[in-house]
Amino acid sequence: MAPDIANTILLVAYLGILVLTVASMWKVFQKADQPGWAALIPIFNAYVMLKIGDNPGWYLLLFIIPIANIYAAGKMYVGVAKAFGKGIGWGVGLWFLPFVFFPLLAFGDASYRGGGRGGGSAGGEPAI
Repeated sequence: MAPDIANTILLVAYLGILVLTVASMWKVFQKADQPGWAALIPIFNAYVMLKIGDNPGWYLLLFIIPIANIYAAGKMYVGVAKAFGKGIGWGVGLWFLPFVFFPLLAFGDASYRGGGRGGGSAGGEPAI
């Protein structure tokens, strides 16, 4: 009986964290002028994060190659962090603790600066 309750609690906690992370990604995508619903589509959401971080779309292919996928994921998350004016440490946080850092990015005061380089907009014009 007790393991059933523990498993139920863990399942509810996991689902809560999942919903929080997806809702946060939705909001981050909207802040970056991307469709929020893209957070719901597994491979497409990685492509959108690559775009937000100003990484080429073909990096998505690196996700299927061992070792190269580590590089691609790191570049993707650090690019997203830099696009919102955050540093490399924030990108590492997005990578390893997304349920903490995506909500902070989504519901905090961070604004999209574009380009994944911490300045300018997605159109290549400098931010005002």
